[in-house]
Amino acid sequence: MCLSTLAGTVIGLVRALPQLVRLLRSRQALGVSVDTALTSAIVSFGWAAYGVLTNQPYVTLATGASAAVFFVITISALKFGRTIKEFRIAPVWFVALCVAFLIKGQAGLGIILPISILVSNIPQICVAAREEDLTDLSFGTWVLSMSDGLVWGLYSVIEQDYSIMVFALFQLMTSGAIVFLKFLNQKKRHAEV
Repeated sequence: MCLSTLAGTVIGLVRALPQLVRLLRSRQALGVSVDTALTSAIVSFGWAAYGVLTNQPYVTLATGASAAVFFVITISALKFGRTIKEFRIAPVWFVALCVAFLIKGQAGLGIILPISILVSNIPQICVAAREEDLTDLSFGTWVLSMSDGLVWGLYSVIEQDYSIMVFALFQLMTSGAIVFLKFLNQKKRHAEV
């Protein structure tokens, strides 16, 4: 196992935990996109399946564990103030992944999964840009998500897996945008105090 695989697996296992811990501590979900959380769970389950189909057990391990945590985040965010009405992308993307797999199998997942991270993170970017209070949005989860993009990007170069390479680029870009918006929000809120 190369260092990038080990690092990517560890990051994948823990990257969503700071968001879950923050929700459970605050018992609120200010600034958290429930649509991103559920879409991330769906996409992570898709990546776990891709890892099984392509014989990449570390991809399966990291994304399978991440999927479970994102699902618990979804349930927690709903319990702590978000609503089912916010689900717009998650159900559509679930159907899209299923159709891609049914039509093209592994190749279908390999085509659609790389853009899935873009699709799953856009609702969080919208919530972070729109809402005034991002108190419960975890800075740690999104910094780890940026690291996830960097590490899996390195892995994809080593393995020459273009699906993972595109995923890594989109993960880095969208997570970086969320970190930037959270930083701006914190700066604005501190200036108001």
